[in-house]
Amino acid sequence: LSPGAKMGFFTFIKVMMILFNLAIFLSGATLLGVGIWVKVDGQSFVDIFGVLSSSVLQVVNVSYVLIAIGAILLIIGFLGCYGAQKESKCLLMMFFSVVLIIFIAEVAVAVVALVYTSLAESLLSAVVTPVLKEQYGNEETFTTIWNTTMTKVRCCGLNNYTDFNDSFYYKEYKSYPYQCCGWINSTEPCSATLAAQSNITGCFNQILEEIRTNAEVAGGVAAGIAALEIAAMAVSMYLYCRLDEK
Repeated sequence: LSPGAKMGFFTFIKVMMILFNLAIFLSGATLLGVGIWVKVDGQSFVDIFGVLSSSVLQVVNVSYVLIAIGAILLIIGFLGCYGAQKESKCLLMMFFSVVLIIFIAEVAVAVVALVYTSLAESLLSAVVTPVLKEQYGNEETFTTIWNTTMTKVRCCGLNNYTDFNDSFYYKEYKSYPYQCCGWINSTEPCSATLAAQSNITGCFNQILEEIRTNAEVAGGVAAGIAALEIAAMAVSMYLYCRLDEK
């Protein structure tokens, strides 16, 4: 290519880098703002987004998750956008390094999720099960969502019926949820013996099976995200190297 063509291509890549990272920066600012809003005024968030948001807020501290993701996107967007605009080798290298670290972390999480499914189940169980024991039967919205999930998916608890041992629900009603015995409509109490005989699996295994069934879609999304990250790293490194030539 002629020097003019090379310069034109460099300018095009630079502009695309700026626009792409500007979008990331604005997305990060939005998530950060929402996270702060949820932290300061969670009830308004629930009023706007309804029942599901209430349950999510009880299981995961959404505000901190949104703030963390928003802050990371802000940093990435700033480094990429400002680094390309100012043609700063230092900022471009920092952008490359941050995206590379995130890419490696995502690959590591994917490997753990695929190879060490039991470990992922244990970690999820450590977070969700205590909330399930405390809130199921005690908090109406949370109970409704779990009832709907267990009925539609035909599952019981996160792992199985034993998730409800020593729970608020068991102490209150001296039985397990009727879904744990495989009953859709029944007034007969679901005892530990009947729940064990019904062999109803936990919702984690059912959802995991659903993910495996739709592995192509999940894999496509993951591949798309990975491709964007690789492209971002390649573009930042191209700009970094071209700055030496300039």
